[in-house]
Amino acid sequence: MVKYFLGQSVLRSSWDQVFAAFWQRYPNPYRKSGPGCSKWEPQRAVYQGKAPEDHLSATCSKHVLTEDIVHREVTPDQKLLSRRLLTKTNRMPRWAERLFPANVAHSVYILEDSIVDPQNQTMTTFTWNINHARLMVSASPPKVVEERCVYCVNSDNSGWTEIRREAWVSSSLFGVSRAVQEFGLARFKSNVTKTMKGFEYILAKLQGEAPSKTLVETAKEAKEKAKETALAATEKAKDLANKAATKKQQQQQQFV
Repeated sequence: MVKYFLGQSVLRSSWDQVFAAFWQRYPNPYRKSGPGCSKWEPQRAVYQGKAPEDHLSATCSKHVLTEDIVHREVTPDQKLLSRRLLTKTNRMPRWAERLFPANVAHSVYILEDSIVDPQNQTMTTFTWNINHARLMVSASPPKVVEERCVYCVNSDNSGWTEIRREAWVSSSLFGVSRAVQEFGLARFKSNVTKTMKGFEYILAKLQGEAPSKTLVETAKEAKEKAKETALAATEKAKDLANKAATKKQQQQQQFV
């Protein structure tokens, strides 16, 4: 049985801005930079024996280890086609790590195809998880697809961008397929949240605005607020208990 995910998000930035930010998403506070990688360090990447200027490799983020544009072309109808190969950290649960070599259990290779149609202002991306296929595969006819995203102008506000995101998660691994699917879907949803936060951060930087708070800062604030709420609730409970005890004592004195 295939686990299916469908979600829609809105970025309060124009399609042009989102398109520009898409290629500059890493690094960001939600995909933390590794040691010695405070900025991107582009390098030549060889594709079919050539080294064109736009074939770049970047090694910078703890989450996104490498990024290579291995193919890019403009079609006769003026659409931009790109293929990227990314290496990302993707630690598996302990019960699944024994199924793979250490290097495979802790990282994943992602193949991403994108089609940009500037005339109609749409960008469609397809991504495949290509080295966890034995444990987890994603299926969508007519080809195997893990995730499909469509970026287009929001119908309610032409200055905003709408993202329609679909994902298919399945596994044929005997005995643990359901657990694998549940884990894959939960991990995917978590990554979507981080992706959107990262998008918002980069868009704010590109537009010269103060980036929103990071997840760590937000989590700390939420934790402190939860502590304050719990403390207030405790104090209120004590106060109510004291009032109830006082009232009971007064009632008892009336009957004496």
